[in-house]
Amino acid sequence: MKLTGAEIITEVLIEQGVTDLFGYPGGAAINIYEALYHRQDKIKHYLTAHEQGATHAADGYARATGKTGVVLATSGPGATNTVTGIATAYLDSIPMVVITANVGTDLIGKDSFQEVFITGITQPITKHNYAVRDIDKLAETLRDAFRIAGSGRRGPVLVDVPKDITAATYEFSPMPRWEEPKVSSAPQSELLKVADLIAKAKRPVVCFGGGVISSEAGGELVEFVKKARIPTCHTIMGTGVIGFGDDLDMGMIGMHGSMTANSAIDETDLLLAMGTRFSDRVALNLRDFAPHATIVQFDIDESEIRKNVMADMAIIGDIKTELQSLIPLVEGKERPEWLETIGNWKKEYDIINGKNITGIRPVEIMEVIGEKCGSDAVIATDVGQHQMWAAQFCKKTRPRGFITSGGLGTMGFGYGAAIGAKIALPDATVFHITSDGSFHMNMNEACTAVSNNLKVITVIFDNKVLGMVRQWQTSFYNRHYISTQPERKTDYVKVAEGFGARGFRAETKEEFEKVLDEALAGEGPAWIVCPIDREERVLPMIPGGGTVRSAIME
Repeated sequence: MKLTGAEIITEVLIEQGVTDLFGYPGGAAINIYEALYHRQDKIKHYLTAHEQGATHAADGYARATGKTGVVLATSGPGATNTVTGIATAYLDSIPMVVITANVGTDLIGKDSFQEVFITGITQPITKHNYAVRDIDKLAETLRDAFRIAGSGRRGPVLVDVPKDITAATYEFSPMPRWEEPKVSSAPQSELLKVADLIAKAKRPVVCFGGGVISSEAGGELVEFVKKARIPTCHTIMGTGVIGFGDDLDMGMIGMHGSMTANSAIDETDLLLAMGTRFSDRVALNLRDFAPHATIVQFDIDESEIRKNVMADMAIIGDIKTELQSLIPLVEGKERPEWLETIGNWKKEYDIINGKNITGIRPVEIMEVIGEKCGSDAVIATDVGQHQMWAAQFCKKTRPRGFITSGGLGTMGFGYGAAIGAKIALPDATVFHITSDGSFHMNMNEACTAVSNNLKVITVIFDNKVLGMVRQWQTSFYNRHYISTQPERKTDYVKVAEGFGARGFRAETKEEFEKVLDEALAGEGPAWIVCPIDREERVLPMIPGGGTVRSAIME
């Protein structure tokens, strides 16, 4: 059947199982929106306040479900507004397809109105991108985009389509939805070597990251470490796989990780790194990271092997498949001395400093959220001190239940991501944890939450400073505070009401418990502002280039 290019785009989206997409219309994209108008029975388009918000929403949708998020933007500024969201997804390996409209092919290269070379701009931050110039390649290109975004190491793919291509007609033939083939595991001989290392190790540690969640390997990881009795730590991207309080859970590793996790890395004789790329926030001193350990790195992306840390052995493949093959080869083994040492570290270092601190504490806020949110809850954060407190103190999460910008560290990410997660999982309780600094960047997405009656509970840690940068200025720059104390006078309760949301304020733990109950009981989005002391610190903290031995504890 003959369809316009715009109709082909819509039909391929339906073919690939897309039911929700996020975007903002414009002149170059208007043909695509006309096609979507006639297929509203199959695809719902969510209009955001800004294209960056659309990319963050698609990102949160993908993180919450494992599906590929989809964004639609117009040419010029519409396309460039997606760049930060694309980079956020790229650094965290999140599957996303971004479709940008462009000016007509006869106008390209002439500095036409709202024309940019978006494929050139995004080439370094996409897994792949395409500039479609012939309608006969359109359907095939879109299918390739979904295949590339959702296979291997996931990532964003951009497809740029000129306006005249969306208006032209071509014969369209439906195709089955692409399904990722099963990935073969490493040779058994290699896995037997790993099993032998585990059997001989006295102080083994598993450190895992977002790759475990991306491959849906959480269940296999838990089974593996329970059988082998190996204590675990995780990067911020791996949050939620191992239950908080589990005897094998040591918490987060790295700059703001637990002292127990970082001490274990310092003492381990066998480090099994699964789905983590050893970023500079995890391995702060490459020459002194896990200095006594044989390191085995598991990753689906061969380019990550030995990129940052020199692993002694590499297992390349899908983590889920590798664990399924490894588990039968591993013998159950008790490790009383090692686990006792770890237990003692937990008792020694489990300290929350609070000298001369007034007002509600971040740990109290997160404890109440943990008590009141159910097992289906999703927590999306922005970036800064509140992000670390959420990761440190949130005691009730699950795989795909903690959504944050790990690699790019994108302030303003959280609200869009929370909106995307709520659309993906309408029955889940969704929290957006933010701060006054991050929230000012994209609070305009409140209109998206209100227009769609999305019950996203936003909790604002309000210290009226840019807390994380100010913390560095305090610790390393002799308290030379410049541009980190904006002293904004924003009345969040009034602003929330102006958007059509509900606004609350809580200055004590008891008040927070009360207003959280009200927020959860009502309809639509709600904001809860919690004034916190600006002297609150994210602790412990290992300075860049340091080790656990140089950690700041108070």
